Amino acid sequence: MTSCPSKPHLPSVSVIIPARNAEATIAEALDSVLAQEYAGAVEVIVADGSDTPATAEVIRRLYPSVRLIPNPEQLTVSGIAAALRAATGEVIARCDAHTIFPSGYLRRAVETQARTGAANVGGRQRPVGTTFFERTVALAMTTAFGAGGARYRLGGPAGPTDTVFLGVFRREIVDAIGGYDVTLYGNEDYEINYRLRERGETVWFDPTLVVDYRPRSTLRALAQQYFNYGRMKIEVWRRHPRSLRARHLAAPLLVLGLTLSTILAVAGVSWAAAVPGAYLVILVGAALVVGIRRRTGTALLLPLMLATMHLSWGLGFFLPRGNAVESRTVNDRDGDDDQRPVSASAMRSKDRSSPS
Repeated sequence: MTSCPSKPHLPSVSVIIPARNAEATIAEALDSVLAQEYAGAVEVIVADGSDTPATAEVIRRLYPSVRLIPNPEQLTVSGIAAALRAATGEVIARCDAHTIFPSGYLRRAVETQARTGAANVGGRQRPVGTTFFERTVALAMTTAFGAGGARYRLGGPAGPTDTVFLGVFRREIVDAIGGYDVTLYGNEDYEINYRLRERGETVWFDPTLVVDYRPRSTLRALAQQYFNYGRMKIEVWRRHPRSLRARHLAAPLLVLGLTLSTILAVAGVSWAAAVPGAYLVILVGAALVVGIRRRTGTALLLPLMLATMHLSWGLGFFLPRGNAVESRTVNDRDGDDDQRPVSASAMRSKDRSSPS
């Protein structure tokens, strides 16, 4: 009698999702997670820090299999930490309430993890806007002038990298380094990936793992988002001096240069007034090049989006950190800009008593 070969062990996966005021986007995110074709066990946990019960109501009504836990601190990192404590999976997959996993995402990530031995596997963020404004933000986030050289924004070859978008982690290694730093209120993904690399682990970029992301839908929300990025980048640098990359200094140096040139111009230095003008010319030139290459009219607003991203990031880099409660006004959350009604397709009334 011949014995059948045993099937390889597939690790259990916990998908953790911090959410705040995400009733407009959580359905599409959960649809994409629950539609994953992964043969191992999968649990989904949402840490809800919303100001109203609307997000929880969507989840309870349409997704009874999803575990819903509170996030009273209402911060992204506190939601991640709460969901991580509740998770039982051998693998932790980060997801946001405004992202959409592609088909086969979990299977591909776990396979790549097993093949490479990486502690974290992730891919590229693909901003997908539904309005003219959002599409322009998406365009800005996928150009070198707006994103620098970040591989998770622009793409690139598979291999070790400094950070990835979201990520699929080995649980035991995340626990070994103490999990996420809950004293941060932004840049927590970059920071944990830095600690993984300092431990000698590999963070692996897989360009086939392309996750759709909904960009901010108002100029105020975009400025808040990038201000917080800069504010937390300096905080991570203070804790980990070797974590800073050259691309992180572009926006702070720009703000410093514009500030100094303005002071000199007011003091009567004639050439100094040309510096802000040169920056404006560069913005317009970049918009023309991108608009022509990609054949899109959304480039008309590109100078405004790029300037907002650059200056907000740079200002945040120079301003003091503040505390977590104060930071809620600039926290990278699913809040102010996601207050539109849930789409009819996402809110379809079919029974979701079991994952599809």
